Amino acid sequence: MSESPEAPEVGSDPRASVRTRVFVVGAGIMGSGIAAQAALAGYPVTLEDVTEELGRRGLSNAGRALDRAVTRKAIGPGDRDAAFARIDVAIGLRRVDGAQIVVEAAPENLDLKRKIFRDLEESAAPTALLASNTSSLPITSIGQELRDPGRLVGVHFFNPVLQMPLVEVIAGLTTRPEVLERARAFAVSLGKTVVTSRDTPGFVTTRALAVLVNEAAWMLYEGVATKEDIDTAYKLGFHHPMGPFELTDLVGIDTAVAILDVLWDGFRDARYRTCPLLRSMVAAKRLGRKTGEGFYLYPPPSPPR
Repeated sequence: MSESPEAPEVGSDPRASVRTRVFVVGAGIMGSGIAAQAALAGYPVTLEDVTEELGRRGLSNAGRALDRAVTRKAIGPGDRDAAFARIDVAIGLRRVDGAQIVVEAAPENLDLKRKIFRDLEESAAPTALLASNTSSLPITSIGQELRDPGRLVGVHFFNPVLQMPLVEVIAGLTTRPEVLERARAFAVSLGKTVVTSRDTPGFVTTRALAVLVNEAAWMLYEGVATKEDIDTAYKLGFHHPMGPFELTDLVGIDTAVAILDVLWDGFRDARYRTCPLLRSMVAAKRLGRKTGEGFYLYPPPSPPR
């Protein structure tokens, strides 16, 4: 891959006349991946969290994501170093006023996301794009306490961000068309393919994934087959690159449960009644790769370069 381009610019399109800074709220797995992807596309990025430790951990995760891209030969070492140099860390929202694109990547908690966007509406530039990386919560509901909910849009990335080519863009009931177009253009500038969904719980992909994961958990809970055989059946029977338990460990079992709860609240459909096995694993803090143990065991992550 050639040297990363200069930072795209902002306006109705990310490449207008003013240098664009991306501000990512939340330095967890998704936030650090989004930061790495935006930096690789040439954007200067600020990765935010509530403590120095969480911010630095997110920066390390972004570095590891870029390292893995080098290992896969998706990018060169020079691209990796240039992208990593574009990411800095902030504690709290004090520096958000210098960003033109703000992406929230906090946990799937409606009250938390509402509070973040109330604070962002006060702190961010009035022309900044406000986007939520929610995978399941309706955008209209997240923005219902904003003075101007029309500037809020859903931009749903997938984990691992640098490898997954898809982004879902979701307009809330009041999202302005030009805001939706800016969000779509931003995702395209990162090299992503964009699909647009109605503002319904789970959108397109999460509704499909939730049923797949939950049914696999019920089969394991009922003793239909072992987790290894269920994963193998999904991979070889349906040509899935990962089995449902491998995928749930990657996403986070707590995240899967939170998504199923949102879908149950939204639809009251038995397909989304969370398998008790998943709740038990969350209670035991066996959350997947991020804790080193979920359905499978994982070695601790190696430090980034």
